Amino acid sequence: MIRLYNTLTRSIEPFKPQHDTTVRMYTCGPTVYNYAHIGNLRTYVFEDILRRTLKYHGYAVTHVMNITDVGHLTDDADFGEDKMEKGSRREGKTAWEIAAVYTEAFQNDLKNLNILEPTIWAKATDHIDDQIQLVTTLRDKGYTYETDDGIYFDTTKISDYGKLAQLDRQTLKAGMRVEMGQKKNPHDFALWKFSKAGESRQMEWDAFGKKGFPGWHIECSAMSMRYLGEQFDIHCGGVDHISVHHTNEIAQSEAATGKKPWVFWWLHGEFLLLDEGKMAKSGSHAITLQTITEKHIPPLAYRYFLLQSHYRKQIGFRWQALEAAHQGLLRLRRHVVAIPETTVDDLHIMHEFQEAMDTDLNTAEALSVLWRALKENKITQKTVTRCDKILGLDLNTHNEETVPPEIAELLAEREKARAEKRWGESDVLRKTIENSGYTVEDTPAGQTIRKNY
Repeated sequence: MIRLYNTLTRSIEPFKPQHDTTVRMYTCGPTVYNYAHIGNLRTYVFEDILRRTLKYHGYAVTHVMNITDVGHLTDDADFGEDKMEKGSRREGKTAWEIAAVYTEAFQNDLKNLNILEPTIWAKATDHIDDQIQLVTTLRDKGYTYETDDGIYFDTTKISDYGKLAQLDRQTLKAGMRVEMGQKKNPHDFALWKFSKAGESRQMEWDAFGKKGFPGWHIECSAMSMRYLGEQFDIHCGGVDHISVHHTNEIAQSEAATGKKPWVFWWLHGEFLLLDEGKMAKSGSHAITLQTITEKHIPPLAYRYFLLQSHYRKQIGFRWQALEAAHQGLLRLRRHVVAIPETTVDDLHIMHEFQEAMDTDLNTAEALSVLWRALKENKITQKTVTRCDKILGLDLNTHNEETVPPEIAELLAEREKARAEKRWGESDVLRKTIENSGYTVEDTPAGQTIRKNY
């Protein structure tokens, strides 16, 4: 049985979906005003491991991921500039063009990291009517009030506001940690924002008697319930979403439907840290997947780097550690390719691998078990392939390096020389390749090559 850490209860619990064979899961996607950085992508890797583990156990997973292309303000709450409008001004393109460019870039990042595509992509701007209807429902039920700049949710109307973040244990005074504006209470949040007088917005809609646009939080509630129903199994995101975004999603969703809990399991991934602290898209130290590939490190080396730690543990990023992970992944693949045909599975070891994955997605322990099985010749190619359906590391790929055409030509010449048993020429070609900064190794499956650092 899969056991998962539930942020709502602060405990690891046996997972049991509402329906025996299906799982309904929502994951918070990107705000597409810029490239996702590798800290953002860490969350999507952990969510992919979760989905793969559920599929491994035979569940049919309906996975919805949003694309936030309007309404996310620069302070992540109710004030500041819309990030899409800011991106538009930065690049001299329309907000719609910015959204299209960075949505495609994000989807390419997922593909390069072997992250399964969600069952449903849900763009905020495609679901404005759903959001207006949800705000209308909350207004009709008496949970809202209107100010000069928008319609707000009154958090004092519900007794358990902040249960996910345990906000009842915090002391928060008006004006100290939040900008109040005309809000009645510090935790109240915008459901719908009105366009400012004289403001020229590219993304706005007629609703509630004025021009305006949705609040960030209402988008996820409306879209998740549109596709997954008024209650569903799993909601995921980064730990930075716990105290505001996910807390507010719960409040408005449970108020609108009257159903508790709205979501049964909440899972959150931890931060990737630089020396300067948490990475941010707008910061000068943001590192993208493209930054990594420009250093001749393949995306799956970053995936392997992440899987060496538990998703609920903070990771400090170092280039040396990533390069070590790249070499580790290459070694792992060489071990897999070299598995003798006579190898028989040690079922006890495989039980340990599955137990690690079923215990709150402990990829670090699972990789340790896999390494031990390979070194002791206790696992077959077929079983490695089964494990890799969860890990997503393409472990049966024995030559993953992208090399320049001239090096590829030398490799082809060497392969031909070896086939014709021209060993002296083969050695000369190996030396030429090594002098160009690459290491060539011969395995039962053929030549492998890796770049030296």
